[in-house]
Amino acid sequence: MTDLEHISHDARRCARLFRLGRDIEGALKMVELIDAALPTFTARPADQQAEWAQVLTAILQCQERQDWIGLADWLEGEFVALCVQ
Repeated sequence: MTDLEHISHDARRCARLFRLGRDIEGALKMVELIDAALPTFTARPADQQAEWAQVLTAILQCQERQDWIGLADWLEGEFVALCVQ
């Protein structure tokens, strides 16, 4: 499994935690996920880095609002899509 496949898999697992109402565990896993993904995205072209920043901002805004379903949607949808680009 490549790094990006592993990150995508972890993002889906993290989203599942949020959907199950396990927000504390999900938040801890999300920190690990973002730390693991950061080096991959900082090495990409500027337009993809901008997309990453937008998705990350949306995820963090959902977390701030405690919108766990919205956060899970962003992780499973946009975040995973960026990983497979």
